[in-house]
Amino acid sequence: EAAFAASAHVIEDTYRTQPIEHLFLEPEACIAVPRLRAGRSSAPVNGVEDAPARSAAVESLKIYTQGQGVFDDRRQCAAVLGVEPERLDVELVSNGGAFGGKEDMSIQAQTALMAWLVGRPVKMTLTRPESFRIHPKRHPIELSYKIGCDAEGRITAVKARIIGDKGAYASVGAKVLERAGGHCTGPYRVPNIDMESLAVYTNNPPCGAMRGFGANQAAFAIEGLLDRLSVIEQITAYEIRERNILDRGEAFATGQVLDKPFGLRKTLEAVKEIYKSAKYAGIACGIKNVGIGNGMPDIGRAAITVEAPDRLHIRTGFTEMGQGLFTICVQFAVEATGLPPELFRCSTDTSLALDCGQTTASRGTVLAGNSIAEAGKKLKAELDAGKSLADLVGQVFPGEWICNYTSKLGKDLDKPGGPKTHLTYGFATQVAILDDDGRLVKMVAAHDVGRVLNPVHLEGQMYGSLHMGIGYALTEDFEVEGGVIQAEKMNDCGVLRAHQMPEMELVFIEEPDPECPHGARGVGEIGLVPTAPCIAGALYKYDGIVRKQLPMRDSPAAQAMLKPNRKK
Repeated sequence: EAAFAASAHVIEDTYRTQPIEHLFLEPEACIAVPRLRAGRSSAPVNGVEDAPARSAAVESLKIYTQGQGVFDDRRQCAAVLGVEPERLDVELVSNGGAFGGKEDMSIQAQTALMAWLVGRPVKMTLTRPESFRIHPKRHPIELSYKIGCDAEGRITAVKARIIGDKGAYASVGAKVLERAGGHCTGPYRVPNIDMESLAVYTNNPPCGAMRGFGANQAAFAIEGLLDRLSVIEQITAYEIRERNILDRGEAFATGQVLDKPFGLRKTLEAVKEIYKSAKYAGIACGIKNVGIGNGMPDIGRAAITVEAPDRLHIRTGFTEMGQGLFTICVQFAVEATGLPPELFRCSTDTSLALDCGQTTASRGTVLAGNSIAEAGKKLKAELDAGKSLADLVGQVFPGEWICNYTSKLGKDLDKPGGPKTHLTYGFATQVAILDDDGRLVKMVAAHDVGRVLNPVHLEGQMYGSLHMGIGYALTEDFEVEGGVIQAEKMNDCGVLRAHQMPEMELVFIEEPDPECPHGARGVGEIGLVPTAPCIAGALYKYDGIVRKQLPMRDSPAAQAMLKPNRKK
């Protein structure tokens, strides 16, 4: 309160965000195949199926899943069946998208139970309306802020009260609100912070993990308030960010000192001329943690098996869900061993003890990469010692990398250097540009990615992130009335089609992180953290309206996109 009293300017206001649907292309599906005990026949007796007898004959199950964590799927299916996890062999079938929506169990346990009871293979696939009803959505959050700055536009204090609607079940609501709170000041230097965040049960559909995990909602509020302070200070939105962004050696909102190199300021500088030269442009910065952190170990495990002189098998506990993880795993193995890529294949299953937890928090590349590098070193040492792949057939080379030094909430506050809440972070600055009719015509995204490892996959992640972020800003909603979901098909969610997208320009800054494989940071989520607020800023430039609620469907940019499609 003393900091606010001493501030030159203070703003208080409330921002609100909406629930949205992940809308992964492939709905939830699962196959469970029973393995019968030795000597038990799978044929019907006298032409009649004896389900109880077949159930008694089941020794184990092979489960094909598209979940985001095969070991979690195994544990939970085993709990439902009342059997030891070792009796279930779970294999990932690379899925058609997830974005956090397949972290929670959907139909794996039901499929496994039916296969166990009838003793026959069972396949279950959800329809799109069923999928809408079953998996959690992005949290709608109300963010009430008070922010102050001095006469030069430097932030003096932030007070935030954040309430998230988690729906009728917990999912990961507490963690999402924890993350929203931790990111409440964005990538900015704030000497005084008072924040409370609550995850609240309601009669609405459950909300859980979705790309950005609370950081998106916080960014919409803090970036919008910065824009308003810049107007009061009579400086540009660029200048107020230039004066407040974090530099190396300064502390993030959680108290963590960012002591490693990072390129946030470089991302801001990269878009300076583009922003200043545009008539109607908005700008926003973003930060997003990589890894779960907050005292939980981030574990990467992998193994390379020599199956034949010309065939090596990489196994990891992480999920391929369209982001290109298996490709990057092969790249890491090639780099570590010096062997050609055509020798390797990659998969995820529970046959080896490679539990890494869920593929979440933008950590797949970092943890899989470091663990595969360890496995590859062991294999290369054998090759360097004179052995051939033929000599090594049947051998398994495991690798493990663990980040176990992050601080639990409320701990290490008095420790020199403060708490360390996460392994690393992603950083970004984005610019949205409107034309003279208020239509969104261009997005520019500058991101510190650490190091570019696969340009095609990196660009794909960013284009997809921008698509999701623009929809979140302007058109997407998941409407619920009286606790009842209204959406039945994709078109009901307001998701943009390809031809509705603006021009997108990507700028990659490479500031390697020494703890990450070859310096590469995870980018799965940071790509849409600044998108909605920079579009809101551009709209303010265009019509002078401060928009504090998503989606901004009243805006000319949204109205142009929502017009009926008359193209053939």
